[in-house]
Amino acid sequence: MEFLATLFNLAIYQPLYNGLIALYNFIPDLGIAIILLTLLIRIMLISLSKKSIESQKKMQEIQPAIKRLQEKYKNDRAKQSQAIMQLYKEKKINPASGCLPLIIQLVILIALYRVFMAGISFNGDGHLLYSFVKNPGHINHLAFGFIDITKSNLWLALLAAGLQFWQTKMLMTKNEKVQTAKKQLEEKKDSEEPDFSTIMQKQMLYLGPFLTFIFGAKFSAGLPIYWITTTLFMIVQQYWIISKEKTALKAENKSS
Repeated sequence: MEFLATLFNLAIYQPLYNGLIALYNFIPDLGIAIILLTLLIRIMLISLSKKSIESQKKMQEIQPAIKRLQEKYKNDRAKQSQAIMQLYKEKKINPASGCLPLIIQLVILIALYRVFMAGISFNGDGHLLYSFVKNPGHINHLAFGFIDITKSNLWLALLAAGLQFWQTKMLMTKNEKVQTAKKQLEEKKDSEEPDFSTIMQKQMLYLGPFLTFIFGAKFSAGLPIYWITTTLFMIVQQYWIISKEKTALKAENKSS
């Protein structure tokens, strides 16, 4: 465990900490520094995020086929599992592939929260700073000139929760439209009975924003600022990915 803690500090925490201080040196506003650091992280993770979104969409697309296999082999669990795994193989889907980006983002979120706390409580101690990162000596706790980043902020927490609700709702709506378009290409429509992933997604539509608000309202304002920034980034990214697929589907409909 000590090795993992050391690795976490050296490979994740310290680089992020230095990044935050370097950005603050460039623009002496901790709120803006948090936003810029978040955007840099999201850009670095864009490939993983894209794979995660695409993996979720592919899993949704094959749910009708999975339900048919579950019904076909409902009395034989072994054959059912084998058939589903074969389906994953044929569709080139790794059911666990969507978990890795979430784990990485969780680790980074933990590190970022520690970084935000360290930035807020910075007292001029530069022992964690790299030699090329200037010690600012003092950090102004007012973000954007009017938000005390050392305290919780209900409005920021509410905005973060609202944006997360919008992001989840947008993904659900877009997926439903894409699924409808794809069903038009099929001779036989699948059952309209909601699948497990759809039910879970609908639950997360409300549970996710609720938890975001609770934690955002409890901790310092740096956390909801991070959530707001990363959610806005993901909304733009999701819109771009899904728009590309809709364009491809329209072209497929025209050619059929």
